Amino acid sequence: MIELVNVTKVYAGSVKAVDDVSLTIEPGQIFGFLGPNGAGKTTTIKMMVGLLRPTKGSIKVNGYDVIKDSTKAKASIGYVADEPLVMEKLTGTEYLKFVADVFQVSEELRRKRIPRLLDHFKLKDAVNDLVASYSHGMRQKLSLIAALLHNPSVWILDEPIVGLDPESAYILKQMMRTHADSGNTVFFSTHVMEIAEKICDRIGIISRGRLRFVGTVSELREARGQGTLEELFLEVTGSGTEKIDFSYLDLD
Repeated sequence: MIELVNVTKVYAGSVKAVDDVSLTIEPGQIFGFLGPNGAGKTTTIKMMVGLLRPTKGSIKVNGYDVIKDSTKAKASIGYVADEPLVMEKLTGTEYLKFVADVFQVSEELRRKRIPRLLDHFKLKDAVNDLVASYSHGMRQKLSLIAALLHNPSVWILDEPIVGLDPESAYILKQMMRTHADSGNTVFFSTHVMEIAEKICDRIGIISRGRLRFVGTVSELREARGQGTLEELFLEVTGSGTEKIDFSYLDLD
């Protein structure tokens, strides 16, 4: 479970990246977090996982305040950043061992989980290579494996599909559904409206730091009229609604 209450983040120069956001994500849900670039998605996520301190408000994960009970909160989170920042001078195996040590994963559980996750994401043939030699997609896969290694109940994933090949993206979506259906929580941001519409139980749309909508896609259509999620998203955020003249593309 994730709870945000009146969360605000103000950067230097009085820039409100996140403005009075309140949100509750119950167990058993996949929650999609949507918004244009610069809307406040990543800032919100970094506050949720304890990388940034809110200027105002509180955030709890599984009942633990991410600031006051940060160790307990972080232990229940599997976090994937928007950029796969992993230790390049380690091999994949060494990196996963390091993460398992941090989260105190037993040797028995490591032997069960690591091979299965490597197999799921087709990384077992490269796990003994230096991370510096990995492509962006391979680093993304390694980040996902590391995030899920300690079997956290809450997954917080920032653009997790970016960089993944179609097979790995499909597997991750299936894992997300299975995790939520087991009574856990999945929170992820994405720019891909088709993915959000297909797998999310609820969505939140943020624009200019403020939550503009929270609910199901059906509820969004009831409030805004029929249309694709992409069209409704653009209407809610006020993006791309003006008529654009593309006649200059006609070279004949």
